[in-house]
Amino acid sequence: MRNYVSFDIGGTTIKYGLLSAKGEILAHDAVPTPNDRDELLGVLTNVVNTYADQQPQAIGISVPGIVQRDGYMITGGAIDCLYECPLGELVSKATGLPVHVENDANAATIAEAWLGAAQGVKDYLLLALGTGIGGGIVINGEVFRGAHGMAGEIGWNVTHDIDWTDDLEASSLNFHAAVVSGLVRRYNASLKQVDHDADEVVDARQIIALAHQSDPIATPIYHDFLVDVGIMCCNLLSTLDPELILIGGGISANNQFIEDLQAQLDELLARHTSLNRVKQLVLGKVVAAGLRNNAGLLGAVYPLVEE
Repeated sequence: MRNYVSFDIGGTTIKYGLLSAKGEILAHDAVPTPNDRDELLGVLTNVVNTYADQQPQAIGISVPGIVQRDGYMITGGAIDCLYECPLGELVSKATGLPVHVENDANAATIAEAWLGAAQGVKDYLLLALGTGIGGGIVINGEVFRGAHGMAGEIGWNVTHDIDWTDDLEASSLNFHAAVVSGLVRRYNASLKQVDHDADEVVDARQIIALAHQSDPIATPIYHDFLVDVGIMCCNLLSTLDPELILIGGGISANNQFIEDLQAQLDELLARHTSLNRVKQLVLGKVVAAGLRNNAGLLGAVYPLVEE
């Protein structure tokens, strides 16, 4: 049986596991993410060595940031030591194994076609709603990466009124349609205006629950968030014409949010003459991603399985 070591590197935690060619997770664990390049390389190498008796064929790595096809990282999200880092080359030299490095949103997108909600679908998108917004784009069964590996950075799109005295990114989707930098940030800012001593909310589920109880702060903030996510979906439906838009990130496990988003999207489409005219015939669906926590591990190794 062919086995693979897979890593899903996040800003605070590295999830890792031993996976089979069928996508079975045979073993898994997690360690804190160091923010020193040598320490990070040491952690990855030590993990691979612990699986040496299983004779892994190759290593897959899911990681935030802009990743080029050769595994060179231009950016690394919140992991400073991965900026301008030849991660694939370094890990391959340290372990003696082939290495595939994949942007984390792309990895999750790939996994959904393998074992998740996009099986059999040729054209689809994944929106990973978290601290910011990551995205994966699949066209005719292939991940679209763009000329420099940057395709899918949907959260950088500027779609709101511009404050010319502030960083332009403050008007981006990352600060409006993301869960942490959008919904949670906006709620806490409004809460502090009413009560300076109020404890900040860190869990979006609490805000959603308050909104459904007609809380005067949560209700308009949550509505605006749904509108922002809905407009983002409308723009992507009309630009790329996918069969599916998958909603990923932790919030995708909240059935209430998915129902609310679908209702808001239906309202937006009904108010858009052209999109409303075609929605019953050719407009793609918006659904929750299927794999959630394991998507990064699975998507990082799938290209290796297919080689």
